[in-house]
Amino acid sequence: MNKAARSSPRVASIWRIRFVWLVLVILLLVVTGRLIQLHLFESEFLKHQGDARTLRVEPIPAYRGMITDRHGEPLAVSSPVATLWINPQQFPDNAEAVRRLAEQVGETPQWLARRLQRFSEHEFMYLRRQVTPDLAEEVLALQLPGVYARDEYKRYYPSGEIAAHLVGFTNIDEQGQEGLELAWNHWLEAEPGRKRVLKDLRGRTVRNLATLQQPRPGQDLTLSLDLRLQYLAYRELKAAVEQHNAVSGSLILLDARSGEVLALVNQPSYNPNNRVKMNASGMRNRALVDLMEPGSVIKPFSIAVALQSGVFTADDTINTSPGVIRLAGQTIRDFRDYGELTLAGILTHSSNIGVSRMILELPDDLLVNYYNELGFGRATGTGFPGEASGVLPGDSDISRIKRATLSYGYGLSVTLGQLAQAYMALADQGRLHPLSLLKVKETSSTPVFDAEVTSQVLKMMERATQPGGTGTRAAIPGYRIAGKTGTVHKLGTEGYRSGNYLATFAGIAPASDPRLVAVVMLDSPKGQEYFGGEVAAPVFSRVVGHALRILDIPPDDPEQIPRQ
Repeated sequence: MNKAARSSPRVASIWRIRFVWLVLVILLLVVTGRLIQLHLFESEFLKHQGDARTLRVEPIPAYRGMITDRHGEPLAVSSPVATLWINPQQFPDNAEAVRRLAEQVGETPQWLARRLQRFSEHEFMYLRRQVTPDLAEEVLALQLPGVYARDEYKRYYPSGEIAAHLVGFTNIDEQGQEGLELAWNHWLEAEPGRKRVLKDLRGRTVRNLATLQQPRPGQDLTLSLDLRLQYLAYRELKAAVEQHNAVSGSLILLDARSGEVLALVNQPSYNPNNRVKMNASGMRNRALVDLMEPGSVIKPFSIAVALQSGVFTADDTINTSPGVIRLAGQTIRDFRDYGELTLAGILTHSSNIGVSRMILELPDDLLVNYYNELGFGRATGTGFPGEASGVLPGDSDISRIKRATLSYGYGLSVTLGQLAQAYMALADQGRLHPLSLLKVKETSSTPVFDAEVTSQVLKMMERATQPGGTGTRAAIPGYRIAGKTGTVHKLGTEGYRSGNYLATFAGIAPASDPRLVAVVMLDSPKGQEYFGGEVAAPVFSRVVGHALRILDIPPDDPEQIPRQ
């Protein structure tokens, strides 16, 4: 073989090597150029993309403000919990993972599989809201991809159904839905913070990098309630409703000197910690949102108006014979013919005729004007959601029959809260205090009656709770009690319903130096006892009697304490 033939393969081999090196150099230059481009011109974009995959801004939960009674006892608190969630796109697509996770949270694999299928195109799905931290740790310990937990708070009500109507409740996101939780949501509401965290490829937090905004917890709210008296009132009212098979009942207890609500209870009630069986009837705060005709419990105010007018004195008498009168085609009756009655006698015997004839001798608009000053026909101003204003007729062209019926509590509608507020004017020397559901530092009042007038009315009301009166069962050994009973026919679609009553009692204690005002109402008590003096007055006696001792208010009639 000649020399040229032998060199030809070698030359081809050298060129192939050179070509490979050339390709490698070109590739190296391309890679180097790309690296230079990325580092010099696209570094910010790449950094942002990297951070987007590893850095996250997460909320820092903050707790809602606590609601307490006047002594600091908790009525609503926020407890730390955890919420479990899943990224369905990261969760393993196998039956074993579904089974393990479902069993851990107390559900069936079929339930979890359906939810995962439903949210398969999403990156977020709730697994369980507001579980205990222990359960959350057990679930995370399974180390299943796509399963996460975040911290939250859950509202808890230590007193349960005892204070539910007043406190109310929040939804799962801790937004007020009922009661003072709703009314003061702006005050109690927390503002969550924000933090930047570093996460790994599985979404687990590796490190907290920075706090972007500090969380702001909600502000605490101190109510006027005394939880001791609230428990007491709830127990006694519930027992009375069950004993008399009543449809419902309400009780409100006030501090006569400040207007603070010390206890407010209703039956039926509900447990805000367990809302499975909650119904609208049990959720209603009847003492502040339900209207009723007050009936005879309004008569002390008619007496006070008559005395304040100067037309009548405490020693004047009214002829109630023959026990029945007719006005504008309507009949007004007494239980029997009481004959001549003093003003105190009118209260003691609860004479409709006596109070009607007395009011009819006064100027036409006087009674309505005083009712308006006492707060009837307008909300008490507590700020409670849905509080009713009531109905009070205007003072223009009011007929004689309307004036007569108004004098003994028919023809107007009030709430139990309005009635209790009005009674404070009798208890505190004619001064009317605003009703308050919050603990107050300074009290205010508006004069309605002269102190001498209310002093005379209180003495007359005392006789109504003594032998011969209608409210003897309201008596409390060792204390002088001033009060008035009421038994009102309930109004139906076709007029007043026979055999269906509202039984009420409103009272003040101690009568010599009033400290407490209480009003009790039972709706439609069934059985032989249905009068206010029979079913409502005993509840007043038990609740106010215990309250006087709990508050260490000394007896003003110690001689009446039974000796053992």
